Amino acid sequence: MGDFMKILKKIIRIFLVFLLLIGLFCGGVYLFIRFSPKIMINSANNITLYDKSDQAFFTGSEKGEWTSLDEISPHLIQATIYTEDKKFYKHFGFDIPRIVKALCSNILTQSHSQGASTITQQYAKNLFLDFDKTWKRKFLEAWYTLRIEVNYSKDEILEGYLNTINYGHGNYGIENASHFYFNKDSSDLSLAEASILAGIPKSPSNYSPLVSLDAAKERQLLVLNSLVRNKIITEEEKEKAYQEELHFVGEEKEDLLTSIHYYQDAIMKELENIPTIPSDYSDIGGLKIYTNFQYDVQKNLEKTVQETFPDDSKLQTAVVVMDPSNGGIMALIGGRDYQESSYNRATDSKRQVGSTMKPYLYYSALENGFTSSTAFVSERTTFPLSEGKTYSPRNYNDVYGDKAISMATAIAYSDNIYAVKTHLFLGTESLIQVARRVGIEEKLDEVPSLPLGTSEINIMHMASGYAAFANTGYKVDAHLINKVEDGSGNVLYEHTSEKELVLNPSLVYILNNMLTAPYDPLYVDYNYPTAISLSGKLTHTYALKSGTTSGDNWNIGFNQKVLCAVWVGYDDNTELVKSDYKYAQNIWYKTVEAYEEGMSNEDVWYEKPNNVVGVLVEPISGKPANDGDEHVKLMYFLKGTEPNGDEPVFDEIENP
Repeated sequence: MGDFMKILKKIIRIFLVFLLLIGLFCGGVYLFIRFSPKIMINSANNITLYDKSDQAFFTGSEKGEWTSLDEISPHLIQATIYTEDKKFYKHFGFDIPRIVKALCSNILTQSHSQGASTITQQYAKNLFLDFDKTWKRKFLEAWYTLRIEVNYSKDEILEGYLNTINYGHGNYGIENASHFYFNKDSSDLSLAEASILAGIPKSPSNYSPLVSLDAAKERQLLVLNSLVRNKIITEEEKEKAYQEELHFVGEEKEDLLTSIHYYQDAIMKELENIPTIPSDYSDIGGLKIYTNFQYDVQKNLEKTVQETFPDDSKLQTAVVVMDPSNGGIMALIGGRDYQESSYNRATDSKRQVGSTMKPYLYYSALENGFTSSTAFVSERTTFPLSEGKTYSPRNYNDVYGDKAISMATAIAYSDNIYAVKTHLFLGTESLIQVARRVGIEEKLDEVPSLPLGTSEINIMHMASGYAAFANTGYKVDAHLINKVEDGSGNVLYEHTSEKELVLNPSLVYILNNMLTAPYDPLYVDYNYPTAISLSGKLTHTYALKSGTTSGDNWNIGFNQKVLCAVWVGYDDNTELVKSDYKYAQNIWYKTVEAYEEGMSNEDVWYEKPNNVVGVLVEPISGKPANDGDEHVKLMYFLKGTEPNGDEPVFDEIENP
């Protein structure tokens, strides 16, 4: 018994020492925080985005919009507390029992459905520019939670939270949300209105009444039931509030663009990769971000996308509209409906690019002595490879000319046989070298099928690569952000447009003119150009290339004023059917034509370099035109490389 008591006393002493050490540690942390500079919590979500004309198109919770707690409806305050964190006034930033309960529930259900973040923790999370889920980030959020709790009263924390939280549709803070949804001050919100708004922050893309009224009402009922359980309102008051018919002003806003959130998300993604931008708002007083965004271009793009697809279609799209002179992204869409899917396919996805890979190949061919008239025979071909292997590509619909065709004709028809013959003739590394020069960084395999687009590339990268053709040879980086300032106006970052000449401008001019062939009626022969349906719809000249795989459809086209890249496909790689291939083309031409409305064609197309000459040719064969030719076209060549009619077809050269 004596030995047991000795052991017990020793355990008690160790426990007391442990408690003392914990107390000293907590006291030290408290004193350290107490006498450290205060976190600027009113800078949470304090972010303003400016368009190309330096007009603000998105404003977060600026201090000027701040509403004091006593000016906010008690209904909203109570609904928020008893929905998000009913022990808010009792804990010290962390609700430990709630955390333990959530952990147990998630373990039992093998999910992450139960959350336990307090209002202070959510507020701390809003001090960061991104939402990483690393252990380092979790530690920082916990540290900021403590700093907020030590330095601010509960009322100050709640006030800040309500002034910075996201209520959907770009509305941060209760005052912005109250005016957006109900056109009234937050002090005048009724119980019905307040319970709707209090339910939104958990998931603005799901619980906004403008997205799904049914989901918003379901969430509202949860909020009201929480108030009943905590004896804040009666059952009768709950029923009256739930049954109250509400009128949402936001539905009537003609300029409400949901697609703008894809652009905003892309800005934040780009911001994360700028090393001079701190990862939190705590000591910079917010951010002013100056971008290339053009509202009218985005508005037209959203309208075009909405009108293009059938309502019941599961097809998705990504679109990038760029100023090719500097790589500035004017508009961007990452999906058909941000409220249904916030996944940004423009910035985050990689898809097989199909024949949009071919212009890199044909530029390489021009660089290696090919011309617009260089001919290969279009016919069913099986290519012998190493180790006894073979490769048998096929043209779309198995259409072949069974005769020699020019490079321009191969572009018009997107002839796969011509492309593979060129690819193997030049060497499989030749295409890759050009792609790398214009900025394509994805993995590209040296395989015969590479010019047919079997590699997966991001649409932003493809747009950036094509920009080198659009601006006659200069490599530019696709970017949304031009400049970033902190809350005091100090410049934290400025994009420098260092254009590097990576392609020969004269060869690019020749290639760009060949890329008008896909919609040129002069190329109608044994086949039709791939975009012949556009021949009567385009009022300006564009270079254009389409690309198709079993699950992807691309259209990338440009002139010197605008570049537009469009991808259409299914997220789950479901095979496209024939009728699906029209959508990317329709989005592309409507977007570029709307952008260049009122511009003259002379202003958008390219001036011929002095060392380039135009020659009248029969377009299918590429040979000099004769009086008896049904079709004659002006095609371009470097001086000294003009066709004379005696050029051999490459297939006929022995051991080429």
